[in-house]
Amino acid sequence: MAKKVVATLHTSGIGYSKVFRMKKSEKTGAYYFDETVVPYDKVQEFISKN
Repeated sequence: MAKKVVATLHTSGIGYSKVFRMKKSEKTGAYYFDETVVPYDKVQEFISKN
């Protein structure tokens, strides 16, 4: 049976969030997900970027 690895994102009192954004590939036209870990206070800034 496989073991599940769980990573904690809390370091030095700063909380982080994993953010997914759907993008369209210029080359193929297919959609894909851009995944990034950002601090809680920067989530809205990351989402509003193109």
